[in-house]
Amino acid sequence: MGYRVAVVGATGNVGREMLQILSERQFPLDEVAALASSRSQGDIVDFGDNGEELKVQNLEHFDFTGWDIALFAAGSAVSKLHAPRAAAAGCTVIDNSSLYRMDPDVPLIVPEVNPEALAGYKARNIIANPNCSTAQMVVALKPLHDAAGIKRVVVSTYQSVSGSGKQGMDELFNQSRNIFVGDTVEPVFYPKQIAFNVIPHIDDFLDDGSTKEEWKMVVETKKILDPKIKVTATCVRVPVFVGHSESINIEFEREIGAQEAQDILREAPGVMLVDKREPGGYVTPVECVGDYATFISRVREDPTVENGLNLWCVSDNLRKGAALNAVQIAELLGRKHLQKG
Repeated sequence: MGYRVAVVGATGNVGREMLQILSERQFPLDEVAALASSRSQGDIVDFGDNGEELKVQNLEHFDFTGWDIALFAAGSAVSKLHAPRAAAAGCTVIDNSSLYRMDPDVPLIVPEVNPEALAGYKARNIIANPNCSTAQMVVALKPLHDAAGIKRVVVSTYQSVSGSGKQGMDELFNQSRNIFVGDTVEPVFYPKQIAFNVIPHIDDFLDDGSTKEEWKMVVETKKILDPKIKVTATCVRVPVFVGHSESINIEFEREIGAQEAQDILREAPGVMLVDKREPGGYVTPVECVGDYATFISRVREDPTVENGLNLWCVSDNLRKGAALNAVQIAELLGRKHLQKG
């Protein structure tokens, strides 16, 4: 006996990836529904690579009664309207938006990091998926924190345009093409040119000069991993289509060397260590696309602080940063709580 799973936002980048991953990982399904707004009703989306297709249904008219899990990938406004409706109908919501992440009654889950927190989902029947840049970082930090206790993290991100959705990807493509053919380049979606450029601005600015994306990395890391960890972030949009990269500087409570950290990361769940210390002996965003792992490279000691390390972290933001993490939460939910499949 399998699960009945609805994917909300099935025509978007993350929704399509959710459908692909449900198929790839052979999630125990009795039925899957592709949901979106009325504009997309009747459209056809792929379910995996085996030729199976789904007709998109109108979310507004969808009855969640009798459905087990709803994967939401349609933004905060849609989640605010429809996630409580699904949860009240007995369908457990796994929400990819930022809406519920800091709600004390909603667990914020990365399965490799804090699976025990999932038990709190029954308070609202909603589970939150973290921000894409947070998800890959805490996968890297968790085993190191267990080993030596993390005091402080300084992270700079290099985030791909797919994190902004289709509009961001279209803008990078169109601007790059225009530059090559000699046409003018005018920013439309981003505040400045993204092609052949970097933009140190993701999400809205806050009163203290940081951005909301940077704030998310701080508070979500504390909620998922440890409230005592100090985190400071600078989030940058770069002209890469898919794959987020992060330069992470970590200060520990106890001594930990680069070799010990490499040994720990090599065995850590969800992590792939590629650190050969030679030209090309590291992973870049292009190489991580379509992969499940969070890749770690450039592990080295930081002699400017006591018990410091630097590392480079790369992951497919549409997968571990969004769709894969949501499906992994669904798998964990099934094994530990629903137990149907």
